[in-house]
Amino acid sequence: MSDHHQAQPGAEVTLPRLLGVLSDPTRLGIVRVLSDDAERGWGRLCAPVAKSTLSHHLKMLREAGVTQTRQEGTRCYVTLRRDALDDRFPGLLSALLDAAATDDVGAHVTELPEDA
Repeated sequence: MSDHHQAQPGAEVTLPRLLGVLSDPTRLGIVRVLSDDAERGWGRLCAPVAKSTLSHHLKMLREAGVTQTRQEGTRCYVTLRRDALDDRFPGLLSALLDAAATDDVGAHVTELPEDA
C-alpha cells in the first residue's frame, strides 16, 4: 500500500511560508540533504535532535509544500519538491541552498549510509 502526503490539495506555496519554514537551520539542513533530488527514507536523515523533533521538522516542510512524503508499509520516504518550488519561485531555492552552503547553515543534518 502506498500513500502520498502533501500540502493541502490546491494549497499554494506562499513566499512568507516558504521563507519561514526554511529559516530554521535544521529544516534548511534537511533540504540541503534532499537537494540532490533523490528520495530518502526518514530513518536515513540524521540530525542532533530527538526523533520526534525531526519528525516535526519533516511535517512542517511537507505542510509548507517544500517536500513530499510517500509511505510504503511502515516506512516513509521524503523528496524535495524542487520542480514545484522552481516553477513558483524561479532561482530562489538554488540561491538559498548556495547561501546555506557558503555559511555552513544546516551542515549538522547529514545522511546515514544506505547499509546503516
